[in-house]
Amino acid sequence: MLEQIPHPAEHVVAIRAGGTVTAQELQQAIDLIEMTKKRCPKVSLVAELDNLRWMTLTALLRDLGYGLTQIGELDHYHRAAVITDKEWIKHIAHLEDKLVRKIEIRTFSHKEHSAAMEWVAELPEAATDDADEEPEQKGYHGA
Repeated sequence: MLEQIPHPAEHVVAIRAGGTVTAQELQQAIDLIEMTKKRCPKVSLVAELDNLRWMTLTALLRDLGYGLTQIGELDHYHRAAVITDKEWIKHIAHLEDKLVRKIEIRTFSHKEHSAAMEWVAELPEAATDDADEEPEQKGYHGA
């Protein structure tokens, strides 16, 4: 099961995974991410993963395929918060943080749920403060 978790920030896609995840559920999450990428220059993700048991083979293949298509799209992503109390999931998230340098990935326990939601809501300074400014206003005055 995959379900969307409400989040007040427009650029955040929050998902809870539990039980068995099907390809259809995963596709709905992918569609949500893609719609958010069209609306927002940077997207942050929240994944609650404690009750996840497994993914169907089709879902696993779709997840791998989508992940590979995103390698050239990493500039669209800002942060990913993984909410879990499972140590093995935390280890995987920390490994991904080391491997995928363009996305800041942090783990949070369920007791830190609010902190995780606040952390992903933060945007990089350039995406919030001066996105509409001209280059000269940002300090660039040509070569």
